[in-house]
Amino acid sequence: MSKLIINRLDYVRIKQCISEASQVKSITKAEAEKLMNELNSASIVDPDAVPSNVVTMNSIVKLSFLNSNKQVQFQIVYPDQANLRENKISIFSPIATALIGYKVRDEIEWIVPAGLTRIRIDEIIYQPEAAGDYNL
Repeated sequence: MSKLIINRLDYVRIKQCISEASQVKSITKAEAEKLMNELNSASIVDPDAVPSNVVTMNSIVKLSFLNSNKQVQFQIVYPDQANLRENKISIFSPIATALIGYKVRDEIEWIVPAGLTRIRIDEIIYQPEAAGDYNL
């Protein structure tokens, strides 16, 4: 699988969120480490260099759980914007952490609260960088 791609602004903001959440203990050390490992393994690029098929912060993503054939759609947001009724999922959630930086058609094995699952990114309905919204 190809290397993850993260927008430079997202990288800085997510690291700041992890630091703040760790200080107030709203994220576990294990969750923080998992997300930091994802970030540190990624290729960091300027916002205007992010390919349009890569999941970034504020992207609206349609995906399939391959174990159950269930499809879902949601937006990956910063913790203070999370709202399940609006299908806005925090970057700190296991599913968002699993998807950030991956591309359309990538399949990811990830441990979520229900156990190991396989996820396929079917479509990115909205990606800020592709829309020219570089500062969201």
